[in-house]
Amino acid sequence: MTQNVAEPRPGPTAGKPVTIAIDAMGGDKGPVPVIAGMARSAAKNPDLRFIVFGDKSRLESLISKRKPLSGRVDVRHAEGVVTMDAKPSQVMRNGKNTSMWAAVDAVRDREAAVCVSCGNTGALMAVSMLRLRKTEGVNRPAIACLWPSRNPNGFNVMLDVGADIRADAEDLLQYALMGTSYARVGLGLERPRIGLLNVGTEEHKGRAELKQAYDLIDAAADTARFDFVGYVEGGDIPSSRVDVVVTDGFTGNIALKTGEGTAKLISEALREAFRHSVLSRIAAVLALPSMRRLSKRIDPRRVNGGVFLGLNGTVVKSHGSADATGVSAAIKLAYQLGAAGFHERVKARVASMSHPMQDQGLIGQNNGFQ
Repeated sequence: MTQNVAEPRPGPTAGKPVTIAIDAMGGDKGPVPVIAGMARSAAKNPDLRFIVFGDKSRLESLISKRKPLSGRVDVRHAEGVVTMDAKPSQVMRNGKNTSMWAAVDAVRDREAAVCVSCGNTGALMAVSMLRLRKTEGVNRPAIACLWPSRNPNGFNVMLDVGADIRADAEDLLQYALMGTSYARVGLGLERPRIGLLNVGTEEHKGRAELKQAYDLIDAAADTARFDFVGYVEGGDIPSSRVDVVVTDGFTGNIALKTGEGTAKLISEALREAFRHSVLSRIAAVLALPSMRRLSKRIDPRRVNGGVFLGLNGTVVKSHGSADATGVSAAIKLAYQLGAAGFHERVKARVASMSHPMQDQGLIGQNNGFQ
């Protein structure tokens, strides 16, 4: 039976003003859906403020047409734009005058709590690592996303989904710790259930680093206050068995893109089926309310926004082709994380686990934890 879906809940400190830095120029569709998404969010949340970077004259023209944004946006000119085909190495060398770079710098300079960008993922991660630096104790940052699931809140967390294709045992432990913090803030779960993605649930299956990670995550569960359910398989990602799915960026990104592609295939197949004949068109009219509920439940725009974890600042990556609904969802997530002091929570969690794990001899002195 389908469960009622609740939106991800804000953290306990929600309600205070939060400033979001917006890279308005980097997406596939330019600034139009970005400004429209900002307006949607602003209309629903009076505590939102924005610093927007890009072509100032164009942005001011778009913003002037959106009444909810009146008096709540600081527009700053940025000459350059990071294109979707730009190489991260080139952006790191020559991207100082871009809207993406400026938006990340606003977080670094504590002008904004969170940066939101629809731009090039690789470039955004590279610039974020360069300008914000990794949190002490983190070897590899991760990108976490919300995944529609059968859980009562409607979502699971999965990480990494593309920050780094590699991950050793200690990296996967760090992902579990960061994912725990994300689940607490984003989903309101006091004691999340953590699963390690593998090719089977049996303990003898999987690569050596997965078996090592299994032991590390299991040993950290009580201290970090999460429940480790052990290995999970691909079919468990949208299930009610787990709240956080931990994997490397290569596997996670493939799973994410496969899920998005499958949802699109099902949507297109249903439309074709309902157009097949006169009777099927009549059936489509009768089924319309149910189909709308299904569409809303699996709509990737509602969970748009991958969060960069493990940096000295919070960055939310919106899908490059996001429309106003998708951008609004990413901004809503950014607000929740900023209001809850999410970056400081993750930093404290990693630091709190560093020395105990070293003292127990479960991790090395110089392998990711400082």
